[in-house]
Amino acid sequence: MRRHAAALLEFDVAAPAEFVLSIAVSRLYDAVTDETLVVTQNGEPITVRELDDRHGTRLHLCDVQEGRVVVDYRAVVEGRIGPAALDEIDLVRYLRPSRYCESDTLFPTARAEFGGLEGRDLLAAVSSWVGAHLAYVPGASAPTDGAVQTLLDRRGVCRDYAHLVVALLRALDVPARLVSVYAPGLSPMDFHAVAEAWVDEQWHVVDATALAPRQSLVRIATGRDASDTAFLSSRGGAVTVASMRVTAVVDELPTDDVAEFVSLG
Repeated sequence: MRRHAAALLEFDVAAPAEFVLSIAVSRLYDAVTDETLVVTQNGEPITVRELDDRHGTRLHLCDVQEGRVVVDYRAVVEGRIGPAALDEIDLVRYLRPSRYCESDTLFPTARAEFGGLEGRDLLAAVSSWVGAHLAYVPGASAPTDGAVQTLLDRRGVCRDYAHLVVALLRALDVPARLVSVYAPGLSPMDFHAVAEAWVDEQWHVVDATALAPRQSLVRIATGRDASDTAFLSSRGGAVTVASMRVTAVVDELPTDDVAEFVSLG
C-alpha cells in the first residue's frame, strides 16, 4: 500500500510566536520517502527543530515573526506498520477522564447503552450509536467543546465524534485514545481524527463518522484527546489560519466494514 500525504497551511501571525506543528507522519513508519517540511515567512525559510513525543508522534518547532507564515509538508508512506505496542502506563493514562473526554460524567450513559457488551460487539455498538446520535456539521462545535457538550448538541466534526467514542469506552473500562491521521477517501479532505481502543490485546480503530476507510489511514499524532494531537499549537502572538489544503491519496482505496476489527497501520 502506497499513500501520499501533504498539507499546505498559511497562517497570519499578529506578533512574534513559537509554532508547534504536529503534521508529520508518525515515526513508527519505517518506509517514509520523499518527505519534506518547509516553513517560510516572506519567502525566506525558517529553521525548524524536531522533538519526539509519545507513540511515535513528531513535533516540529519554529519561531516566527509578525506576518504570513507558510507551512508545506509532504511524504510518501510505503506499506503498513505492525500493531501498535502497549506500555503498561497506557492502561492507566487512557482510562482516565481527560480535558475533552469526560468519561466520569458519561459513566451512566455508557452503562445504560452498552452494559454487557464486550470486544468486537462493543466497538461496533459504540461506533454505530455515536454515528446515529450525532450529525456531522462543519463549524458547529467550538474548539473548547468536549464529549459532554457534543452529546448535548448532537452535532460536531471528526474530533467531536472521536472524543465521544473515547469517553464512552473509558467509562466502560476500555483504554481508549485519540489519533490524528491523514485519511485517503475523506470528503471534504482535511486532517482527520479517530479513536483507538485496546481490545483483545491490540489497538483497534473506531471511526464513528465512517467518512474514510480505516485500513488506509496514516497516523500522525496519538494522545489523550485533541489537546495532545492538534496540528498547531502556539504561544506568543495571536495566530489565525489563512488557508489550509490537506491531501491524502492511496494507490487503491479499500472497502471498510464498521463491524470488523481494523488496526491503524
